[in-house]
Amino acid sequence: MADASVPQAATPAALQFVRVDLGTRLIDYERAWELQRDTHESVASALQAPTVLMLEHNEVFTAGRRTEPADRPTDGSEVIDVDRGGRITWHGPGQLVCYPIVPLPHPLDVVAHVRRMESAIISTCQDFGITTETVEGRSGVWCAANESAPARKIAAIGVRVARGVTMHGLSLNVDCDLGWAHQIVPCGITDAGVTTMARELAPAAAPSMITVADTLEQHLREVFEPTLTKRPA
Repeated sequence: MADASVPQAATPAALQFVRVDLGTRLIDYERAWELQRDTHESVASALQAPTVLMLEHNEVFTAGRRTEPADRPTDGSEVIDVDRGGRITWHGPGQLVCYPIVPLPHPLDVVAHVRRMESAIISTCQDFGITTETVEGRSGVWCAANESAPARKIAAIGVRVARGVTMHGLSLNVDCDLGWAHQIVPCGITDAGVTTMARELAPAAAPSMITVADTLEQHLREVFEPTLTKRPA
């Protein structure tokens, strides 16, 4: 039995990835949000290992806390208001969504958490031959402007932290219809576009959702596992 008077060294916490019917079924946003909340409660209470949920949603708009009225669709499309940061975005078929529910190291640094996700996305895109970058003052991951197209957002990020544990996360456009981008102001940004891995790789074939998920999981492990520790007993 450990001596309670002697501080115990922290030990690495396992990180698990849960694919919620990925590649077989689309998940309603509200079902996934409930799963996030339940998982967050378990992780924050040290009843479950840090967990990353991976899935594809049915088509839906979600609005973060900073969404402006002018960002929203005007055609009556459903919008679900959520408790993450950021503004309005879209989820739907062909987009890989990851919800890391992980404890942050102390002192808490939410920006560092966002940077870790951006790094994993950039590495994933690079593995498929797509050069991406971050843009100062803007979250997410971008393809730089060139002679034929403006800067284009390929992945969005929005997070919430409660009890030192993260919720929400990232969405990477793998091979989705971009018609939704004309219905809203994506992430509140008016002077840039959106893109997908498939569009950037054309005319070459796009990678499958499962192949992208495998690669992104590897890179998320690389950035998250060094930060994870269990609380001493």
